[in-house]
Amino acid sequence: MVLNFIVAILPIVFLIIALTVLKMPGFKACLASAIITAIVAIAYFKMGALEVVTASFEGILNALWPICLVIVAALFVYNLTLETKAMDKIKAMLSGVSMDKRILALIIGWGFGNFMEGMAGFGTAVAIPASILIAMGFEPATTVIGLLVVNSTPTAFGSVGVPLVTLSGITGIDPVILSGNTAFMQAIITFVSPFVLIALIGKGTGKGHALKGMWGMTILAALSFIVPEFIAARFIGPELGDIIGAIVCMIVMVLVSLKMNTEVPEEFKVKEVKKVDLDLKSAIVAWCPFILIFVILLLTSSLVPAIHDPLSSLSSKVSVYSGDNPGSLNFAWINTPGILIMIAGLIGGLVQGASVKTIVRIYFKTLVSNWKTIVTICSVLALAKIMGYSGMISAIAALLVTVTGKFYPLFTPLIGTLGGFVTGSGTSTQVLFGQLQVETAKAINADPSWLASANAVGAGLGKMISPQGIAIGCAAAGLAGQESIILKRTFKYALIFAIIAGIICFTFPLIGIV
Repeated sequence: MVLNFIVAILPIVFLIIALTVLKMPGFKACLASAIITAIVAIAYFKMGALEVVTASFEGILNALWPICLVIVAALFVYNLTLETKAMDKIKAMLSGVSMDKRILALIIGWGFGNFMEGMAGFGTAVAIPASILIAMGFEPATTVIGLLVVNSTPTAFGSVGVPLVTLSGITGIDPVILSGNTAFMQAIITFVSPFVLIALIGKGTGKGHALKGMWGMTILAALSFIVPEFIAARFIGPELGDIIGAIVCMIVMVLVSLKMNTEVPEEFKVKEVKKVDLDLKSAIVAWCPFILIFVILLLTSSLVPAIHDPLSSLSSKVSVYSGDNPGSLNFAWINTPGILIMIAGLIGGLVQGASVKTIVRIYFKTLVSNWKTIVTICSVLALAKIMGYSGMISAIAALLVTVTGKFYPLFTPLIGTLGGFVTGSGTSTQVLFGQLQVETAKAINADPSWLASANAVGAGLGKMISPQGIAIGCAAAGLAGQESIILKRTFKYALIFAIIAGIICFTFPLIGIV
């Protein structure tokens, strides 16, 4: 068992070393790791060459549709708003709410980012807010790190609750119980996240103490999201937690910001915002693509079955893996975030006066400029599929269960973190480890719903350091090739949060809190 663990974890260890020590570009490190995974699967875990190829192909297809699709769509919308000069108007409006970068970071990075995670997921919560903030003069690297940190806990409720709905389907546990447990378990980490965001934004200025004068506003931002999110998660289910929490948070933050009349420290003041004359019509036109993203994603979500169900039927389900117990890929041809965001961008661009020729040119420019990101994500998903089908992930988890025994709940979120790191997906992590957590809970007489929820919490923390997630952030910030730097600076937050989650997971049942 120990040897199986050591061999199985080799690709992950290499990936970490390649990114942090060797400082290889993300696409090269992930491609090399995928090749090493294939060799290990064939040489040690006795996986057939055809099975390795088909597992890889399944991962690549899964990466292209829907993940890369949604990333390119999100960046396409942003690039189009730059082309039409709508971003200048958006920046002017936001600066009208506040000229303080810290407050804008809370409204856009925290509130709007959580909203995008709840509506679409698949990297949009990092890509779109990062693009807007950096366009307003925020330091790229610290902005991406901050957004990766705050995007960790909303992951469980992302894409209208898909990760927890998936976990419920796998384990047979009521989704409302899972969502309530998850929101409760990660409440402390969620509360801390916006403070980390503000502290990071402050470091990006190179001077000053960012939280000075911001404690009250940051506490308000945290609570105005956490309280409605928990109520929705506990009494409605996983679908609306992020969405309701984010909408309440943004409304509260904007209203309070407009009432504030404090002097903004020079180092935190938004600079070089063009003054533009705005009326209601021009404001709506400027925000049109983002308004359409919200409306279209909401109307096509499971919350509106009359639209969602017919569109969801326009799909193809295929099995690619040639070995035993193959998974299936479901290609939703219309009702998938990437297509819907692209439609919103197309309509929004036309409303803003862009010609069809310009829109097509911007799309292909976006696609070509992000080829390294696409290679990175395809490589990571190929690696994850090989590890899953060959038994490598099971070998890693099995040793952890055996070694930890009754203290297993301390490490439960860490297993979820491992899954999130490898797959870059909260949903895929539930597929990989959800049932394992339930079976282990039964073996040690723990609450299966509690440990299953801990897996969902850990998956979000793993996304913070996932090469896939980091690649998305770097692409949005124009930092392609600097993935190793982002990983190194983000890792400590993922580790600290995983430790906190483990302590909560282990101690709360013992002291009767749950």
